[in-house]
Amino acid sequence: MKYMFLIYNEEATEAQMAPPEFQEVMEEYYAFTDEVHAKGILDRAAPLESTETATTVRVRSGGVTTTDGPFAETKEQLGGFYILECANLDEALDYAARIPGARFGCVEVRPVRSVPMPSD
Repeated sequence: MKYMFLIYNEEATEAQMAPPEFQEVMEEYYAFTDEVHAKGILDRAAPLESTETATTVRVRSGGVTTTDGPFAETKEQLGGFYILECANLDEALDYAARIPGARFGCVEVRPVRSVPMPSD
């Protein structure tokens, strides 16, 4: 089953890291990504730009509005994700605990719903 790993952290915490500390965390991410890729369980992964680059779209009463910034003010922001093929939730939780961001933020683990797609 595929699981999505949503990585949340405080952007301010990352911004306050000294360059060597930030580089060490990034090396841990590279190593984790290399490992799950080598095991053949990596479907996708990507970091996101900061919430300063976000645009939120809402459709209400037939009208579209856009707002610069994230959809809500929160302590932790979505910073990136992985999608991995795992045997079960226990295996997914083991991988989540190894994602570096889990040490200073949190990782939300959710099963990916299988939806039939129309053929091309």
